Amino acid sequence: MPTITPALWFDDDLEEAAAFYTSVFPNSFVEGFTRYTDAGPGTPGQVVAGTFVLEGKRFVGINGGPQFPFTEAVSFEVRCADQDEVDYYWNRLVDGGVESQCGWLKDRFGLSWQIVPERLFELLGDSDPARAAAATRAMLGMRRIVVAELEDAVRDV
Repeated sequence: MPTITPALWFDDDLEEAAAFYTSVFPNSFVEGFTRYTDAGPGTPGQVVAGTFVLEGKRFVGINGGPQFPFTEAVSFEVRCADQDEVDYYWNRLVDGGVESQCGWLKDRFGLSWQIVPERLFELLGDSDPARAAAATRAMLGMRRIVVAELEDAVRDV
């Protein structure tokens, strides 16, 4: 079976991004970087490509310049066991980035993440349509997902 590996195009900060992501996610590490040599075409020693592993998932990155910035069309979902995990990943990944809504954020490199608790999916899939709708309305009003607020929204339905 083939392996599917996300490949990320950075402007010129792949090395910084890989160090950041591997500091956020446990069980993660930088595999290595390829650097330009005296043969060019870039500045000798400058990183051109590299790989890093986050929680067992391999990522490839290149420093390709500003031609293709990240957009929300591609994001990475981090499913969290509880509110503590949501808060941990949200606070670290949004540092230097931008909050969005419904658990989405852009990190300091412009990459989009969805930080969501498992409980959200349980509530959205509730067999009672009124409870599922209440959870959906609550989620739509949030930036960072707060489990207690979701639970409050469905409690009286």
